[in-house]
Amino acid sequence: MLQARRDGWRSRAVYKLEQIDEKERILKPGMICVDLGAAPGGWCQYVSRKLKERARIIAVDLLPMDSLPAVEFIQGDFRDEDVIGQLQDILGTDRADLVMSDMAPNISGNNVIDQPRAMYLAELALDACRKVLKPHGDFVCKLFQGQGTDAFVTDSRSKFQRVKVMKPKASRPASREVYLVARNYQL
Repeated sequence: MLQARRDGWRSRAVYKLEQIDEKERILKPGMICVDLGAAPGGWCQYVSRKLKERARIIAVDLLPMDSLPAVEFIQGDFRDEDVIGQLQDILGTDRADLVMSDMAPNISGNNVIDQPRAMYLAELALDACRKVLKPHGDFVCKLFQGQGTDAFVTDSRSKFQRVKVMKPKASRPASREVYLVARNYQL
């Protein structure tokens, strides 16, 4: 976190997104990006800076988030249909080019509880793609390796042309955290 602060970022998670983007080239000027579980806003901040504010970014989180250039923020629980409705209203007739989720549940330390919670958030993010992602759009989602991960990857492969699981170097080596990068959404 100290390095992130020195570099002017809101969180160290930006380095993970930066490494994913370096390998996969998911960010493009003019895109519409939806960030689920966005607070404190590191990923939004990275997208906004990288694309020099030439992107439309819509962030959703339960927690408040300080404003950022080129970012529209919805405070609420995206599991709530009203919040998804607000997101769809903001998009209007547009659909997102990229849906990204760096969400994780509050960790209890008990994997029997934490893993299903993490998978539930990933499944909700994938379901949000059905509601807001345009055909041929992309999806980036944090996963924790464990029960349900393989089934989630298989399910994603039925919806996207190319699915890759990667562990950015910025992720701690001992962490079970990985990222699903799904390209070319097929309705």
